[in-house]
Parts: sequence; C-alpha cells; structure tokens
Amino acid sequence: MQSPFSEPPSPPPPDGAPPRQRVALGVSYNGNAYDGWQSQPGGRTVQDHLDRALSRFVAQEPIRTLCAGRTDAGVHGLMQVVHFDSPAHRPDSAWVRGTNSFLPPDIAVQWARQMPPGFHARSSARARRYAYVLLESAVRPSVDAARVGWVFRPLEQSAMQAAAAHLLGEHDFTSFRASQCQAPTAVKDMRRIEITRRGAYWRFEFEANAFLHHMIRNIMGCLIAVGTGSKPPDWMAEVLAARSRDAAAPTFSPDGLYFLGPVYDAFWNLPERTAAFDWLP
Repeated sequence: MQSPFSEPPSPPPPDGAPPRQRVALGVSYNGNAYDGWQSQPGGRTVQDHLDRALSRFVAQEPIRTLCAGRTDAGVHGLMQVVHFDSPAHRPDSAWVRGTNSFLPPDIAVQWARQMPPGFHARSSARARRYAYVLLESAVRPSVDAARVGWVFRPLEQSAMQAAAAHLLGEHDFTSFRASQCQAPTAVKDMRRIEITRRGAYWRFEFEANAFLHHMIRNIMGCLIAVGTGSKPPDWMAEVLAARSRDAAAPTFSPDGLYFLGPVYDAFWNLPERTAAFDWLP
C-alpha cells in the first residue's frame, strides 16, 4: 500500500514566498455544453472553466488542475477529482464557495481537502467508476434529454448480464478502443459490471483500473445489440477476442454516460460519492 508521504515533498518555495499547498477538489458537471474535460485552445472545456475560476479566486497566479480521468464531449461528471498546488491557503469550505462563485451553473465544486504532497489525483487512484443511464421507451427522452441514453426496443437483462461476464478480468480491449485513443496499452482490468433496472430506466455500472477512449460507449453498443436480441451473449466473447474495432457495434451516444469518480485507498480520507449519486436512476 502506498503511503501518503512516499513521494518526496515539493521543492521549497523561493525565499520569502509562502509554502505551497496541495489541494484536492471533487467536481460535478453536466457535460452537454462542453467539449469534454481536457483544456483546448477554444476554452470550451470543463477544465478551462475550472482553471479560470480557481485562478480568479486565488488571484495570485494561474492555477492548472490535473484530473483523475478525462471525459469526452457530452459526458457528465458526478465526482471528478482534481488536484493543484497553490501559494494560497484557504479553509476547505472557502475553496468550495469561492471557486463556485466564478463557475457556470452546470459545473460545481462539491468538496475540497488539503492534501499531503504525495497525493496525485490520477496516479493515486486505484480504479475508476462510470455509470451509463439508459431510457427504454417507445418515445425519445424530453425532460431528461442529453442526460440519458435511449433505446426504443425492449432489453433482456439476463442476456446482457451473460454478455458482460465475458468482459470481467484482465483483457486486451482493443475491440472497444477508439482509433484516436492514446493509451499506451489496451490491456485493462475490468473489475465490476452491474446492470439494474428501475421502471423504464436502466443503469449500467463499470469499474476498472482504467478505461480506453470510448471504451464504455463501445461496450454499451454491444450490450444493447445483445439485449435487443440482435446478437447472442457469447458474441461478446468473439468481439473481445477479435481485438479489432471492426468486430464491435457502433459507438453509443455519450448522453447517458457519467464519470462516478476514482477509487482511492482509505488512508487518503476522500469522499467516495456526492449527493448527485442518489439522483441517478
């Protein structure tokens, strides 16, 4: 188990400068209006808005955050975790309220924690969690448009669960990898897939050590093909073994995809969920 103090401390500040503080934030956002998480020249990403808000709040120097897991355009975040170093020292509650005062209404800091220098939002994470929320209905979504995926044909839960079982464990997930994915390896450890239903809404939860670009949306396309009877459950094993994107179903919509956040060791003492978790079906 990694110790919170296993990494060397940050370099000492220049003479006369205040010591720098590492801060972790939990951030939620509706991704519909943004070009994904990662900063881009156009400035229309969640990170761009968060970094600008933090920089305005600190008002001492530009702040650049590092996240636990990047999300694509249209994907939502219930508990993205970021960290940054700052010369400003504020109470945790001030980081929340102060930063939120400069953020648009569809992005909000949920919590803040002062952390030891050994904490790293990405490399300290042991796993990542996603949920996909899907509406099964003859009619397209309206009030929850862009917040849920949609399928108009009935789904068979047992068939999808049998198909998902083929994905558990450590595998080469090349068949579910976007062509523009920059991950150094397609081998990932899928630790959990849960499929539940409440009324007309399905919830698919995924947990793995890491995910490839479009991996969950490509898996969802395959699960829906199985759930609607277009493919048998064992087809999922054939797709996985093919190690070819051409073997899988088309990429499914980003609308119902939520980043539930990273999983950290208990000694970091970070929240595991936010109130928004209970909003999802």
